[in-house]
Amino acid sequence: MAELTGKRVAMLLAKDFEDVEATDPKQYLEARGAEVVIIGLDREPITGKKGTVLQPDKTIDEVTVEEFDALIIPGGGSPENLRIDDRAVAFTRAFVESGKPVAAICHGPQLLISADVLRGRTVTCVKKIRDDVKNAGAIYVDEAVVIDGNLITSRVPADLPLFDEAIAKALAAVAARSD
Repeated sequence: MAELTGKRVAMLLAKDFEDVEATDPKQYLEARGAEVVIIGLDREPITGKKGTVLQPDKTIDEVTVEEFDALIIPGGGSPENLRIDDRAVAFTRAFVESGKPVAAICHGPQLLISADVLRGRTVTCVKKIRDDVKNAGAIYVDEAVVIDGNLITSRVPADLPLFDEAIAKALAAVAARSD
């Protein structure tokens, strides 16, 4: 696995995130040298569904797409809480349009739906929102990890090892292009 030192990853979070879908990729990428920046809607600590509390490093108003090499959107209730915030939707849309890697797991694609970036893209997600991604114009497949251009999607926590690896590979490819 390529060294990810110097890579900055944005993780967009709101309350009721699926704990392990935030903590696992964060630990995996940080262990490889990347910096994972927790972005909240405000500065208040963010509590996950199972009680994990993460402190935002920055607010959505303090960041730009240009500062980061990738975006991670964990699932749970977080995407539902983010998708009603125009700032989070605009940030996500701009990130996808930048061509940089955007990784969403479980309910994460709800934010991609609201950003209107799924038309014609092949993705996966938790089955509960399968019809929503199809209605947004995406091609849904039931696989552990689906990579379509700069979009990386996974279904559930059991897919995290493959999800984490796909993000790291995408970051390493970004590193190779910028060298």
